[in-house]
Amino acid sequence: MAFEELKHRQSVAWGAAPFDRISQQAANIYDHLVAELAPQPGEEWLDIATGTGAVAIRAARAGAKVTASDFSPGMIDAAKRLTAEQRLSIDYAVADAEQLPYPDQSFDVVSSSFGAIFAPDQGAVGRELARVCRPEGRLGLTAWESQGGIADFMRTIQQFQPPPPEGAGNPLDWGREEHAREMLGDDFELRFVHGNDPQLGESPEQLWELFVTSFGPLKTLHDALDESKREELRRAYLDFYAGHEKNGRVEAPREYLIILGTRR
Repeated sequence: MAFEELKHRQSVAWGAAPFDRISQQAANIYDHLVAELAPQPGEEWLDIATGTGAVAIRAARAGAKVTASDFSPGMIDAAKRLTAEQRLSIDYAVADAEQLPYPDQSFDVVSSSFGAIFAPDQGAVGRELARVCRPEGRLGLTAWESQGGIADFMRTIQQFQPPPPEGAGNPLDWGREEHAREMLGDDFELRFVHGNDPQLGESPEQLWELFVTSFGPLKTLHDALDESKREELRRAYLDFYAGHEKNGRVEAPREYLIILGTRR
């Protein structure tokens, strides 16, 4: 099933703002994923839907030979800049997680952190993850728990978004162990690690200003609405995080699942 129009819109949206500011908000989760995958010097590592390269850069720092891809040219441009600033070498490419441009069994490690889960054809993603990973190779994905704080937030924002096309996968499904087994269990021996890295902020207003200017999908949604709907979106966002204020600061739960696998 093709979702080319949807993926084109998503590609533009994700590259529409300086995502590296948002990526910094998930640094602990990236560290957790890379630690679980335990990069070894010289091994071939592929990071899919890399965004601005947070996981790829961490793996390269540890000595892995890293290739990374994303479907957003804007994201890849930013990742290349950040990688150059750290004087690292990573082979970046613009590519679709549903149809990767790499030969079979090319990589010792395949990773994706809150990236490949957003591809609409989840079956195709699962097949590609298995195809490019070598026998006994390692897989690591992060996903938001389907009943966690980010899931609640996404459902709050969903009322302002157009409905997805028929047949498009729900990214929150990846946050359920049983779904991950359905997508990957035939090809990988799986295990799961659960974590929680709260979203911290000085106030709901501070988080709104950060995300509406730096998180491409929210910025794109906001810019597409009329003035009254923009205010409704802003109010819904502020109200959500106001419900998670503690001691004068925001501390909202962000439960996540790390899906780890060994290629059969």
